[in-house]
Order: sequence, then structure tokens, then C-alpha cells
Amino acid sequence: MARLSDLIESFIKEMMDDMDGAIEIQRNELASRFNCVPSQINYVISTRFSADKGYYVESRRGGGGYISIKRLNTESAGDYLMHIIASLGDKLTQHTCEIFIKNFVDYDIIDEQEAGLMKAATSDKALAGVSPEVRDEVRMNILKNMLMSLVI
Repeated sequence: MARLSDLIESFIKEMMDDMDGAIEIQRNELASRFNCVPSQINYVISTRFSADKGYYVESRRGGGGYISIKRLNTESAGDYLMHIIASLGDKLTQHTCEIFIKNFVDYDIIDEQEAGLMKAATSDKALAGVSPEVRDEVRMNILKNMLMSLVI
């Protein structure tokens, strides 16, 4: 049996397919539909519909609160990469970096060979000479520079 989170994710993705990649939903209505608490909806959206997975999410709380989810246009690699670059913070763990790189392969932004090079350049092993306090910052800068070279 599928987990509730998987069911909610599938439902939202089906809605997005029917609505050309963009939906507005109310958290409470979706929670009622799946007989769960609104925080379960928040969990699914924050873990399954993030920028690194190719989505833009906007949330408004309150009486008329809603969640707007848009699938990013991955057909324009440059736009997608610019969105990712703009949404990246100051630090990036090796694990999170590998998730980004996997998504780039999944969206046909880069090929497997390029992914291997990116993983090697951003790995903890490659950054072994960098102090642990700044390693994640250096990794972020390396990834951003590689992504910028793909956009230009």
C-alpha cells in the first residue's frame, strides 16, 4: 500500500498535468480530501515540490490561504539553471549537491559524463584540503560557477 505522502504527491502531480503545470490549492481542502492534518500537506509540498526538483511554490496563510505550485519550464535549460542558481543559498552539502546533479541529468540538462565530473569536483574528497568550516561554501561556489558556464 502506498504511503499517504506518495498518494498526495501523485494527486497533486495529476492535477498539475491537467492544468498545464500550474495549480492553486487550499491546504485545508486537500487535507480534508486525504483525511490528514494540514501539516502533512505542508510536508509533502516542501519535500516533493521544491526548487531543486523543478517546482516553484508560493504559499499564503490565513483565512483564504492557498498554495500555488508551478512546474518550472525545463525545456529551456538556461531559464531552469538560472532559477536554480538564484535559489541556491550560501552553503551546500555533498548529499544535496548530488541531488541537484541527479535532477540535472533527469531533466536532460547535463549528461552522465558531465554529472560525474560535477560530482567529482564537488565531493568531500576533492575538497579535503578545505577546512570543514567553509567546505560547504566552497562547494556551493564551485557548483554555481559550473552552472553559470552551462548558461553562458
